[in-house]
Amino acid sequence: MRQTVVYSIYTALLLCLLWPAGLCAKKRPAPSPPDVQELRADSLMSRVRFFAPMYEEAVSAYKADLYIKGRIHILKQNFLLRFWPDIFRLHKGVREYMMETYGELNYSAPDTYDQRVMATMGTSSDFWEMDQRLLEYFHVNVYSGTLLNDKLISPLASNAPKYYRYRLDSVVGPPHDRTFKIRFIPRTKSFQLVEGYVLVSDNVWSLREMQFSGRSEWFSFNVRLRMGEVGKDDEFLPLSCDLEGRFGLLGNKVAGNYTAMLDYKEITSRSSAAAAPPRKGRSRYDLTESYVLRCDTNALVRDTATFNALRPLPLSEEERALYREHYQRLDSVSQRKRPRRKSLEFWGEVGDMLISDYTLRLNKIGSVRCSPLINPLLVSYSGSNGFSYRQEFKYSRLFTGDKLLRIVPKIGYNFTRKEFYWSIDTDFGYLPEKRAAFHINIGNGNRIYNSRILEDLKAIPDSVFDFDQIHLDYFKDFYFRLRHTWEIVNGLTLDMGLSIHRRVEAEPSKFQFIYPETPPVKSVSDTHNPAEFPVIPAFDPDLLNRFRHSYNSFAPRVALEWTPGQYYYMDGKRKVNLYSHYPTVSVDWERGIPGVLPNSGSYERIEADYQHKIVLRPMHTLYYRMGWGRFTKKSDVYFVDFANLARHNLPVGWNDEIGGVFQLLDGRWYNASREYVRAHVMYEAPFLILPHLMKYTQYVLNERIYFNALAMPHLKPYIEAGYGIGTHVFDFGVFVSFANWKYQEIGCKFTFELFNR
Repeated sequence: MRQTVVYSIYTALLLCLLWPAGLCAKKRPAPSPPDVQELRADSLMSRVRFFAPMYEEAVSAYKADLYIKGRIHILKQNFLLRFWPDIFRLHKGVREYMMETYGELNYSAPDTYDQRVMATMGTSSDFWEMDQRLLEYFHVNVYSGTLLNDKLISPLASNAPKYYRYRLDSVVGPPHDRTFKIRFIPRTKSFQLVEGYVLVSDNVWSLREMQFSGRSEWFSFNVRLRMGEVGKDDEFLPLSCDLEGRFGLLGNKVAGNYTAMLDYKEITSRSSAAAAPPRKGRSRYDLTESYVLRCDTNALVRDTATFNALRPLPLSEEERALYREHYQRLDSVSQRKRPRRKSLEFWGEVGDMLISDYTLRLNKIGSVRCSPLINPLLVSYSGSNGFSYRQEFKYSRLFTGDKLLRIVPKIGYNFTRKEFYWSIDTDFGYLPEKRAAFHINIGNGNRIYNSRILEDLKAIPDSVFDFDQIHLDYFKDFYFRLRHTWEIVNGLTLDMGLSIHRRVEAEPSKFQFIYPETPPVKSVSDTHNPAEFPVIPAFDPDLLNRFRHSYNSFAPRVALEWTPGQYYYMDGKRKVNLYSHYPTVSVDWERGIPGVLPNSGSYERIEADYQHKIVLRPMHTLYYRMGWGRFTKKSDVYFVDFANLARHNLPVGWNDEIGGVFQLLDGRWYNASREYVRAHVMYEAPFLILPHLMKYTQYVLNERIYFNALAMPHLKPYIEAGYGIGTHVFDFGVFVSFANWKYQEIGCKFTFELFNR
């Protein structure tokens, strides 16, 4: 009887596990078949998607006047609103703000936009600096596979049916000129999918209007784009854009409304661009015509009379009232003569520096731009490095002839290793059209092993030295690098200079011999009996000359980097490199010269690197990287300190050297071998693993799959595989490592990306 009961229980459990559709699992209802409206909408949208790639590239370039009007309404606020890094300066008791800008917008295919603001007005001087990313809403290519600079998957993408359902809402117009209103609804919840509708013209299958809405963790938006008329030059371009946005975070609620209008002055179609004769004396990689130097905000037109003549839309009564109230506040402030409280002004400025980016403009000297002191963007955690923090400042000055001086001090602290890092990077571009510049780098690097001494110690008997008094684990590294870079031809850069290092023991060592105990002398004859005394092990006396508390190195360095097909533009006389469809190859050589500095040794380092980024389709990218390095000709003390294979003790964000970072590798391995071979592969795309997690997938913007491999004399090989997600707030990754084909550990990496996407 007991066996029968047990057997019945086991049978019931098996039925629950193997037959989830039975009694122990709720039967899922069969999906309802699509109705007639959905079937018809799918048929219509398939034609729109067929023509979308052609319409996306129908316009090769254009120039337009762009007018933008924006209003901000503070619905609810508390003191935490000041901790939003992009917020403009708020006035006490003022809930509504307004801003207008007028300028030029230049476009060139495929995705190059540049705006030059010529005139501005508003009730706050820094209103428009609130968030420059708003501009991407006003020049959307509705036929592209993605929206807002590859942040959203478009309902017109070739693979859109995987993510959207369509439904025919209405049909208007005569039979020969009908317009279809088709709604699109996301199949899953995701911040990368939007909801809305399109108005499609029959026969030509181009859009007359597009409306889409979406949201992130704290920002929701609704965009409405009105396109040009069929048959006109601006048929495939937006004529106006209305944007409604709402921000909510930490008990604060801010609503914004924006209107943008475009007046096209020059439109170049793809056929016209193809028929145009090739440009003489200019490289096909030169995109200067697509880029314009942004105007200095100090030179903008701000007077009311001039802006009234430029404004294409009249102001509403509410908007005029906002301006009147603003000017009345200015008059009342100028009439009041309140004593200045310098202490409050000082602490107010300190508060601004703590929570937001700030720029100190020094008259006739330059400007200093600093990142916030309290900023979660600069904090990260990883299994191998623990918690770390980084802060940087930037000073820049532009001289005549577009010569540029830039000084960037950086400080950082690793809480796990309790190590403080600092550096000062100085760049002076004296020949900007050839990207010729001098570079000076000063700072302290990672603590490092003395590789040659460690090799020699292995051959010495333990009885010679008291190893408790020798601290050869780490040396502090202080470096000075002087380099000169010059782009010989487009994409080919020569880097020449010298590198000086001074490495000092982190903890001073004492080289004390351990002498064997001598037995007592019983007679005079005993002193002549060598068998009574132990033999002191022999070792190379010259080895003591290598045991020093500090080591120097003096090494000339030459590096060559080549990127074929390098696109660029000229910003005045300054050449600015953009991107390339081809890989980048580099070779780096360094040779230590002995005798130039005290205690300096000789060595030779050579490294080669190859990396490439391939865009497979919108929002799907493959990165791969390969590298090799070796130390040779080591006649004296040397430190294995590779340039391309180095440990990162300070925060590294989502785009960390194209994925070329080992997250779990112990820091000692970076300096333990004189030769390495490495390879990295990373694939980035949305909806890789998480599309079916309906509740949480909306927070994930991108997913990554990592594969990293490293080969050294004692690691054959070291392998890391990982998976990471990126959100609006943070990035997170999980990695597993294997050494010599054996499992090692599982670790994670966490980096704050708040307000950075």
